[in-house]
Amino acid sequence: MRRSGDFPSGYAFLMKGYKMYSSQTFLITGASGRLGKATIDFLLKKVPSSKIAALARDKNKAEDLKAKGIDIRIGDYTDYVSMTNAFKGIDKLLLISSSDMTDRAGQHINAINAAKEVGVKHILYTSVDIKSLPDSAIPMIIEDHYKTVNHLVNSGLTYTLLNHNLYADVLPMFIGEKVLETGIFFPAGKGKVPFTTRMDMAEAAANVLTSNGHESKEYAISSGVAYSMDDVAGLLSELSGKKVRYTDPSKEVYVDTLTKAGVPEAYIGMNSSFAEAIKLNEFDTQTASLENLLGRKPTSLKEYLKSVYFSNN
Repeated sequence: MRRSGDFPSGYAFLMKGYKMYSSQTFLITGASGRLGKATIDFLLKKVPSSKIAALARDKNKAEDLKAKGIDIRIGDYTDYVSMTNAFKGIDKLLLISSSDMTDRAGQHINAINAAKEVGVKHILYTSVDIKSLPDSAIPMIIEDHYKTVNHLVNSGLTYTLLNHNLYADVLPMFIGEKVLETGIFFPAGKGKVPFTTRMDMAEAAANVLTSNGHESKEYAISSGVAYSMDDVAGLLSELSGKKVRYTDPSKEVYVDTLTKAGVPEAYIGMNSSFAEAIKLNEFDTQTASLENLLGRKPTSLKEYLKSVYFSNN
């Protein structure tokens, strides 16, 4: 995939050409999810609620957004007609990738086609920041993104790609809630990842939605500072004041250990695949646009770990 997204020097992008689009309408898909809701909260700091619409499959899960004055539109990526109805009157659409892994690319393509049919002017899509598709250890995740991006780029619509690196928010799933007692047991070798918080990703999306100059650009939504699991253990040791060890088992030992502990097979498969991708340094792309998009330093991994494991301190 192309890597663009060059900025003027410093934070000039936020100073020059930054413009509030009070006359435009915005729609956020996946609005009942954590990324969608967080993006809407940041948008509300920039534009009136009357300019924001939210797509949800279940209106009951969007009641909190409705209470904030957000226009709730019901639709499903698999239902083309519901998409065309939901996207009417929208200028900019944030297409958050589906959490349903059944023909995910097909779902996204459905949404893109529906948006084009009803005259949406600009689509932002949450893709992935990774080195390459052919060698990826997580093809079941990556291929859908690449198919979606190819369709969007060739659709004739104005677009922006927000290429998300690995969420810091998945770390607790990898290392466990009791990591301070058990240490880290994860087969990721010495691979490094620029873990990035969901909240920073949401703020960046809101900033791009409400500013200009992002047409046909793609941005690496990455903190820019990569950490190995050994580094993560070191940060936890520093924060806790006691040694937190990192154990790097073979994939076979990892799978066997979790299987004997009664962990669901799907969970084991997903974790071990991501561990392999990390081990191969697939996420250490050494590209980052996030600081420029935020106009500040991204949240550090140390800050994130402190908020998760030491929130009561």
